[in-house]
Amino acid sequence: MILIVDYGMGNLGSIKNMLDRIGVESEISSRVADLERADKLILPGVGAFDRAMQNLDALGLVPALNRAVLDQGKPILGICLGMQLLSRSSEEGQAAGLGWIDAETVRFRFEGEDRPLKIPHMGWNTVQATRPGSILDTDLPESRFYFVHSYHVRCRDEADVLGVTRYGQPFHAAVMRGNILGTQFHPEKSHKFGIRLLRKFAEMT
Repeated sequence: MILIVDYGMGNLGSIKNMLDRIGVESEISSRVADLERADKLILPGVGAFDRAMQNLDALGLVPALNRAVLDQGKPILGICLGMQLLSRSSEEGQAAGLGWIDAETVRFRFEGEDRPLKIPHMGWNTVQATRPGSILDTDLPESRFYFVHSYHVRCRDEADVLGVTRYGQPFHAAVMRGNILGTQFHPEKSHKFGIRLLRKFAEMT
């Protein structure tokens, strides 16, 4: 069973609907007991970094997530803000992130000919996978996913980068370190490409 972590900030219903569509059992919950019995976790997120960490802390989910992910090795997929929470910190606020990925979350900054680009980065864009055999489709070079974000994760270790997208400048659109995965894009809004990614995540052992 995949638990979609409910901490008051995320597109929970759309993610569950997509998992239902592909026949994957899932639940939405903020209860530590449900997190502990889940096989895999999805950490969604829409909104501000600091508030997200405050909500996770208030619900007692941070130590439970650390146990499940770091100690027990349960696969977790962070989506959008959920991916940013995997990093150490964000320019958006003052709170420390979960720190599972050696990275910081930074705001888009455009100069020169890229200056007219709008923030947030919104809409469809291609993602180039950087690792074979991952949940991203390396055999589909034009995989397109849906983005809505003003901040992006910048990994310190290139080995953690799973996919790269260009919006004025290249940025890390997906990350993976062992059982910890994140996508800056929304697979639940990305039609056949998102379905394929979520199915691969569900099949991870």
